[in-house]
Amino acid sequence: QVQLVESGGGLVQPGGSLRLSCAASGFTFSTDTMRWYRQAPGKEREFVASITSGGLITKYADSVKGRFSISRDNAKNTLYLQMNTLKPEDTAVYYCNSWRNDYWGQGTQVTVSS
Repeated sequence: QVQLVESGGGLVQPGGSLRLSCAASGFTFSTDTMRWYRQAPGKEREFVASITSGGLITKYADSVKGRFSISRDNAKNTLYLQMNTLKPEDTAVYYCNSWRNDYWGQGTQVTVSS
């Protein structure tokens, strides 16, 4: 059974940091490109970041470039998203996604507010 379970979301003040995790099981995580997406209320889901299977190539949406960092630990079957200098417009539900099979997690809420 394929599972992607996100965690680490919460309420944080503007300028703060959070680290999201996505625990994968039921498929060969280490061979798949992984991605983070987010969906804000009333908006479409949007791409945030991606990382290739070996972790060598990463890509970011312009809106998060320089503030967010995607990484992975293939030994732990876990994907990460380090989010720094958070802004209110980063408020959204964040989802992890496996590129090859298009698996999705249930999402974790990130709220940036003072």
